Amino acid sequence: MTVTTSRIRIAAAPISWGVCEVPGWGRVLDAGTVLGEMAGLGVRATELGPPGYLPRDPAELRQLLGGHGLDLVGGFLAVVLHENPEAALKAAEESSALFAACGGDMLVLAAATGLDGYDDRPGLSDAEWTNLIETSREIREIAARHGLRTVLHPHVGTHVETGEEVERFLADSDLPLCLDTGHLLIGGTDPVALAQRHPERVGHLHLKDVRGELAEDVRAGRLPYAEAVGKGLYVPLGDGDVDIEAMVRFVDAAGYDGWYVLEQDTALSEGSPEDLPKRDVARSLAHLGGIVSRLPAAR
Repeated sequence: MTVTTSRIRIAAAPISWGVCEVPGWGRVLDAGTVLGEMAGLGVRATELGPPGYLPRDPAELRQLLGGHGLDLVGGFLAVVLHENPEAALKAAEESSALFAACGGDMLVLAAATGLDGYDDRPGLSDAEWTNLIETSREIREIAARHGLRTVLHPHVGTHVETGEEVERFLADSDLPLCLDTGHLLIGGTDPVALAQRHPERVGHLHLKDVRGELAEDVRAGRLPYAEAVGKGLYVPLGDGDVDIEAMVRFVDAAGYDGWYVLEQDTALSEGSPEDLPKRDVARSLAHLGGIVSRLPAAR
């Protein structure tokens, strides 16, 4: 399976191979395997993955990615925004410098709680929310000095998760969003409807598909997020309950020209087949390719 369309820019991410920053998430494949399988599928760009998985030295990272024919999109940065802003700004400076030095142009920001994992989520006071908004603005300025764009990623287990929180962020901040179709649905937001309400705020796309019944269990608090992932919450594009085709069709018609990042959060057990991530990403690529082939010839 190779990527055959030049109509859209497709990228991948290490999380689809089970690489996650959460302690105890699952078996982590080595970087050579992950990047080699991406390249073998015809993908030509990737997000960075969690800090420390790939080299933090720019020259070493450029050499590693270049050896697999991969460009860098940018990366995900989950930091605490509502308190101790100095730590968040320092992390943003370090990541922005690395991404820019390696050709990336996107900082994908998430409002971390400060707890390990994404299963628990304390509430915020109004003052803490104000700090979150201000710190995200300062991070955007840091990233911009390095030539990067910043998007806010609504994400399960962060302080921007639910539909109400997404709308509050859109009202209080002018940062664009990373529309992650899976995390939005799990948090209770229809991702297509969100894009249609706020087309000007679509700054980046993470394409995921999820099983609606498990998403509802997570949303209702009946099932911890990490356990749901282990039970198969995420599935290849087209196998779940997200209307991926409607999303792609809408943003394409609206003139979106950014990355379409395939992300299927995966947790690998010791018994998981070695080729499971590659097979699932190949199926997602095939499904996305079919959608793209049906798009109007011109927009």
